[in-house]
Amino acid sequence: MTTPEHDATLFGRLRADGAEQVLFSHDARTGLRSVIVVHDTTLGPALGGVRMHAYADEHAALDDAARLARAMTLKASAAGLDLGGGWSVVIGDPARDKNEELLRAHGRFIATLGGRFVPVNDIGTTQADLKVIGREAAPVCDSGDPSPMTALGVLEGIRACLRADGADGGLAGVRVCVQGVGNVGSALAGLLAAESAELVVADTDAARAADVAKRLGARVVDPDAVVRTECDVLAPCAMGAVVNDATLPELRCRIIAGGANNVLAAPGHAAALADRGILYAPDFCVNAGGLVFLEEQLLGHDRARAERRVRQVGARLAEVIAQARRTGVTTTEAAVDLAEARLRAARARDRASSA
Repeated sequence: MTTPEHDATLFGRLRADGAEQVLFSHDARTGLRSVIVVHDTTLGPALGGVRMHAYADEHAALDDAARLARAMTLKASAAGLDLGGGWSVVIGDPARDKNEELLRAHGRFIATLGGRFVPVNDIGTTQADLKVIGREAAPVCDSGDPSPMTALGVLEGIRACLRADGADGGLAGVRVCVQGVGNVGSALAGLLAAESAELVVADTDAARAADVAKRLGARVVDPDAVVRTECDVLAPCAMGAVVNDATLPELRCRIIAGGANNVLAAPGHAAALADRGILYAPDFCVNAGGLVFLEEQLLGHDRARAERRVRQVGARLAEVIAQARRTGVTTTEAAVDLAEARLRAARARDRASSA
């Protein structure tokens, strides 16, 4: 039984995070255990991933969903999109527990929100899975993988970081270590190889890392050695919390810019990176390309238009870096300020229109 003290802690944490709504679902027939966090719908419906992962417990699942949902709010706002932020997680091993009935049960859960949450595939789910979910819920983003556009945005973000670091933005000979070569990481690795970057890859799936390395002429390192790998750019493209108290002293890069969400385990790590002279591209800025693509998809626009907008990720990141340097704050603080200023302006307009 949940104690009042635990309820207070749980609601206090969610209130501090600013979430509009948190929902839990358990479907006895399919075994579904899932969480949806709708963080903010000020700018539009909350778009977010469907992540399936074997979390240690429900609290870990909720924490992940809450962090990812807030990051989506910031990402959409900082990118100038008319979307809000949310996330959903399904507790389970996708290789063992995922099936059509479970996905449809999660779709029915999403449908209870009446379009306030728009799902897209994430770690542990695919576009095919979203089509199954879409039999029960609408709208869903199931007609185009956003991963290549996320990767393209990261590529442009890396260029912006290189320019901010005094280079010309060219990638030839730049050593980039891509951590995680799933959908986004493998697409990014391909883009980097095409520009003659010196490519290093790592993945918990050794066969996948070896396949990407063979195809692109990359060097493979052990996943546990990624943070100690000497490189110009570390590009995290898997799970979050890559920069934490244990890994921070081991980092041997000068730039961190990747497709993963929640790269920093704690907000204070942004300042710690700056103290070490490592330029950090805030994850919700640099990996916004997929979200830009999804908004374009929802609006019915073509891929060429989406690509033009995605390539602006680098320009927006350059503004964030410049603002951080002008004001003496971290790049994360500058990016959050940019996103929250747009949200405040939208809320003020809403209050004025309803007065």
